[in-house]
Amino acid sequence: MNKFYLIILFTGLTIYAQAQAPKSSDLNFGGSTNQPKMMRFYPNPATSVINFELQKPIQREFTLQVYNFVGKKMFELNNISQKIIIPLSEFYRGVYIFQIRDKSGRIVESGKFQVIK
Repeated sequence: MNKFYLIILFTGLTIYAQAQAPKSSDLNFGGSTNQPKMMRFYPNPATSVINFELQKPIQREFTLQVYNFVGKKMFELNNISQKIIIPLSEFYRGVYIFQIRDKSGRIVESGKFQVIK
């Protein structure tokens, strides 16, 4: 029964994140509809650390948030820099969702990564 609630919660979070995703015209990465991602992350799957790198210099304030599979916030960093390294010592094995939010709280990018230990 608990697995059922986890699936419902994860599905809801995924739908919410997709609804909050910006239109291609909101990110200022050119006029194409196939815009490059604003952030690169590696390694995936990760074991001890995960690296996040912004592909272009940022001119606005962004926040990076990482949530576990059940929606608990595991990490948050305000005013992110060009490169971020997150130690995974407090993270358990599983799938995690990251979100980059702008100053108003709107999600400008999201993704997922896996931790294996």
